Amino acid sequence: MSSSADSNPVIVIDVVDDESSTENVIHDGVPSKNAQTLAEANTLSVGNTSNNISVETLKIPPPAKVSKERLKLGNDVHKSTTPTSSPASARKENSSTVQIVKIETPSSSPSSYRKRHPSKEEDLQHLTEEDLILAETLIKDAETGRNFTYKTDPTHVRSYIIYHKWFFRWGLYLCILLNLSLALFEAPTRKGWELPYWGTMLIEISCLILFIARVIHCAYFSIPSIFWRDTKNIMVIGIIILTILDMICYVIWVNQAPDSNPVRWSRPLRSMLIINFSDGRQIRRAFRNIRRTVPEILNVLILFMMSVFLFALLGLKLFGRRQSLTYPDGTEYFKNYFDSIWDLYVLVTTANNPDIMMPAYDENNWFALYFGVYLIICLYVFMSIVLAAIYNNYRNNLKNEIRDAVFGKRRKLRQAFKILNVTRNGEEIMTKTLWTTIMRRVLPNKSLERIELLMVILDKDGKGHINKRDFLNLINLLQVPVSEVQERQTFLEKKIPDIYNHKVSNVIKICVRHKFFRIFFDFMIFLNAWFIGFDIDESDWFFLSIFMFEIVMKMYVYGPKEFFRRVWNIFDFVVIFGAVIATAVESGSGKGGEELSTLDLLLVLRVMRLIKIFVSIQRFKVILMTIMNIGPSMATYGGVLFVLYYMFAIVGMEIFHGLITYHGYEETNPSDMFCGNPKLNGTAFYRNHYCNNNFNDILKAFVILFELTVVNQWHVLSSGFVFVTNKAARLYFFIFHMSCVIIVLNIFVAFILEAFILEYSLQKTGRFESAVESKIKELGLGIGQSKKRKGAPDIDQMELVSNEQEVDRTPPVPGAQDDSTEDSESDTDSIPDVSNERGLRFHLKKKSRKKVEVLLQQMFEGEINPDDDNDEMEIYYKKKRAVTLDAVT
Repeated sequence: MSSSADSNPVIVIDVVDDESSTENVIHDGVPSKNAQTLAEANTLSVGNTSNNISVETLKIPPPAKVSKERLKLGNDVHKSTTPTSSPASARKENSSTVQIVKIETPSSSPSSYRKRHPSKEEDLQHLTEEDLILAETLIKDAETGRNFTYKTDPTHVRSYIIYHKWFFRWGLYLCILLNLSLALFEAPTRKGWELPYWGTMLIEISCLILFIARVIHCAYFSIPSIFWRDTKNIMVIGIIILTILDMICYVIWVNQAPDSNPVRWSRPLRSMLIINFSDGRQIRRAFRNIRRTVPEILNVLILFMMSVFLFALLGLKLFGRRQSLTYPDGTEYFKNYFDSIWDLYVLVTTANNPDIMMPAYDENNWFALYFGVYLIICLYVFMSIVLAAIYNNYRNNLKNEIRDAVFGKRRKLRQAFKILNVTRNGEEIMTKTLWTTIMRRVLPNKSLERIELLMVILDKDGKGHINKRDFLNLINLLQVPVSEVQERQTFLEKKIPDIYNHKVSNVIKICVRHKFFRIFFDFMIFLNAWFIGFDIDESDWFFLSIFMFEIVMKMYVYGPKEFFRRVWNIFDFVVIFGAVIATAVESGSGKGGEELSTLDLLLVLRVMRLIKIFVSIQRFKVILMTIMNIGPSMATYGGVLFVLYYMFAIVGMEIFHGLITYHGYEETNPSDMFCGNPKLNGTAFYRNHYCNNNFNDILKAFVILFELTVVNQWHVLSSGFVFVTNKAARLYFFIFHMSCVIIVLNIFVAFILEAFILEYSLQKTGRFESAVESKIKELGLGIGQSKKRKGAPDIDQMELVSNEQEVDRTPPVPGAQDDSTEDSESDTDSIPDVSNERGLRFHLKKKSRKKVEVLLQQMFEGEINPDDDNDEMEIYYKKKRAVTLDAVT
């Protein structure tokens, strides 16, 4: 037995049981070309010394995959005994001992080495279920932009995940909306709408209970020192406490002195909850930008107001002593200093120009120089500087907000990478096993092939693993639209593929996908507009049938799912089928003649589709694309204005409700005359029929505040409430104008300017690309391509689609659109025919519609150090910042 062993030794050798296993297998005691000789190893004697078998050990990082396989060398089978390495459960930061087997026999060939490769289990041995949950949560935080700092133990992480469940989030939204809507049913309100105060308070208490539970839940998983330093948490707690105190005071007030006009002074604070709950991230960011901008433009505003004060003093001296100077209605002209300041402030808004100048101008034509110089300095110079200062500081603050967002995402991803990574050859990496494990949690509904393809995109160097810098591009990768062919197949193609792919059906698909199909129906819209303009009603049903045919054909070719992904298709569907229903109802009821036809209205709306045609015209494209891109962000600033409107509306209702009422303008009852208040007799407010502009309920208050925002005649509107109260009411309108018009609307203008400049730059220089998009283009694989570019990764059953500027030199798929030549904004473009395609697709539109904030983030990413987390921002905010005239001009 011993001699047999000497002549034909048999050794158990660990080999790799994966796709690369054949690269390292030892054949007849001779290592393959990939087996490496390891130096500086410790030699240990093992087993029978007559066989001269030795084992060398070397410390290397834990590998990725392993399986046990017995290779027989000779006729007999013997098991070799080798010393074991450190436990498999050792953490990744500790180097593990891996076995290297050297076989020496008297008749053997030169020494042979074989490295033991790690298994999938060893890749994951340093991770627990809690580690995976935390890493998954951090990645989702980065994806959604959540910037929470929370306790990372399993209990608190699970609590954090529950906090962000959609039903709790929507429950919060519902309670905020319900809390704000109480103003519709609380006094003062419309007749018949008022509810008992205890009824509205019960609803408010229910909302407060959820708000308190939300705050307690957030405090539970948050780090206390950070939670109590967070301004938004302090604001929410303060609002809740003040509201409870106000409710107690109001109940006592109503029961003890019901006739003394009790006031709910905490109601204006309700809208602040929109900002300060963590779910109102976008609106809070806009308010934070405003808060940071105001101090930096304060110097300019102070100089502007000083100029108004100076000219008011000069006007008082020029015109105040002239008894002959009065306004046409007999009121005093520059007789009071504060009245002069108010009149000149209104003049800056041009609302009372040239009314304020005419009395002095009639007295002496040279007085026009005073008003001309004033307008040049305060209107054209200072107001322009205010806008320039706001724009300059807004852009800097916007850039810093984006940097903060980038830093926040990087911190989350680095924390996740630190949890997941393993060490190989002194480098921290994420293996394929780790990547697949975590991404199956982050993207639970995605296929394994798609997850593997995402790794190929991140693995820029093709090493088979992901390093930390590549992992930081994960968020950009998840923002790239990815779809599988089966997801792009239409309903009919899945259910009846033989009929859908029949020759006749293919001809229909080619016709519908052709650009002349769109051109024909665009022409029909022009023709329909012409018939509507000349009031030819007999053509309505003809055009209605034509447009219904267009919709049916598109839905057949592209499928309902793809059809309804485009806004214009939804618009067409609603308008056309709404017209069919309206026409059927009108025909059944017998209405007609001179009555307004709903069909006419809907067909006129259909003509709005002509806007799409203008998008294809270069000179209109920048403007229209800017409008489409700033749409979502406009909603954010709409939320900012809503918060301010709500606060000013509640305050205005408490001050001015019931003082002005609307009873028509042919009143016979003396108590209803002059807007229900004799103090308005002979005023411009009553002469202009402004009685319906009042603060008697929340809806009317919103209307008048919007009119004040538009500025025209705002001084007349404000004068009506001054007449029924006193001149101190001007302070309310001055603060509103300064807050909403000069600051918020100018910041909104600055945002539009930034968006327009960005869109214009994109049209001239090309679209900004993220690192992920550049990698996809570099691979250069598209629909219909049969060969991958040289050097591209080998991915089974996977292809990438690049619809950018590059020319696809491969034969086109029959019936597919050429996105490089077509307008991607069309509802029939960018929908390639995938009937003959298989695998995955990256579909990058030539003119992808991204939010302006995403484009700005991509634009500013190049200015941020890839290894920087937040140190630059900490230094920035510690610096003392001051805005001077030199800094903003």
